[in-house]
Amino acid sequence: MLPSTSVNSSMHGNGVLSSRDAARHTAGAKRYKYLRRLFRFRQMDFEFAAWQMLYLFTSPQRVYRNFHYRKQTKDQWARDDPAFLVLLSIWLCVSTIGFGFVLDMGFFETIKLLLWVVFIDCVGVGLLISTLMWFIANKYLVKRQSRDYDVEWGYAFDVHLNAFYPLLVI
Repeated sequence: MLPSTSVNSSMHGNGVLSSRDAARHTAGAKRYKYLRRLFRFRQMDFEFAAWQMLYLFTSPQRVYRNFHYRKQTKDQWARDDPAFLVLLSIWLCVSTIGFGFVLDMGFFETIKLLLWVVFIDCVGVGLLISTLMWFIANKYLVKRQSRDYDVEWGYAFDVHLNAFYPLLVI
């Protein structure tokens, strides 16, 4: 079963979304909220993100069960807190600096590699793969008779991040 969001989940009796609910559920509103939080470190829940990183190794089903709980409480599958992405970027920076040190790379070569790994390998390719898989899931994997459901793009990006982290550590 694909995690999907109902477009009609908070309808009034006449079948129309309230303006507040409609604005809250748009992709643009979710993207704006996520990007706005990306630079506010005091509002990020790093403890919870670290918990998710630990449990991706020991018990991944607990992490995905947590996605289900988020759907029930916040009516979205995707993370709304970018702390996991920030911690993953920090781990990528640490490993890249260690890689540059071991290979005796110069300072600028290490910085160039660090920027490549974080922004191209993790974020850029993640955006591309997440978008492709989101499109395929919504086009071919969601039942035809229930077109008012769709897979959230943010959830597809979260799946990419969840798969990228264990690969990084291994």
